[in-house]
Amino acid sequence: MRIILASLCVWLTAAVCGWAMPLTYALNESESRVGFEVPFGPDQITGTMPVRSADIALDFERPANSRISVVLDVGNAQANFPFATQALRGPRVLDASQFPDISFVSNTIEVRADAPSQALLTGDITIRGVTRPITLDAELFRPAGRALGEREQLFVRLEGAVSRAAFGASGWDDLVGDEVSLNLMLRIDLVE
Repeated sequence: MRIILASLCVWLTAAVCGWAMPLTYALNESESRVGFEVPFGPDQITGTMPVRSADIALDFERPANSRISVVLDVGNAQANFPFATQALRGPRVLDASQFPDISFVSNTIEVRADAPSQALLTGDITIRGVTRPITLDAELFRPAGRALGEREQLFVRLEGAVSRAAFGASGWDDLVGDEVSLNLMLRIDLVE
């Protein structure tokens, strides 16, 4: 009888844990983008960076169980004018030849009580081989025309800022500002 009861408890525990498991999503690269902006005198340098890979698992019942990691492709970063692109990838800023990736790995997700589709996402960002903590504003969207509660296709927007100097990417600091604003829009599809 004890063996049957123990087996039943293990099965029930496994079943309950299975219901609460995070949903795994794959990145839709063609509909995802990473934008950045940094002051350049009275103007702005703006640009984009391709997403090399993403690992996203969302637990809608227990957001703390969710995880997001994103790897960006520094070697294919583009700025709004050619000199800025060359400088961005060069050794005085991101040094793409030595550090081809920028990565972000989440640590905690805190959903806003007043806006369940918005959260604070804290984690670690690695730029030029230097890892520092970062907090990003996160928001979850469904594509237009999707029914309320549908989770097969989603957009995740992440916004925040980093100091270039904190990562040793301080080239041309007499011309270019230190704070870089980040704006990631990731289209994700549920993995069946």
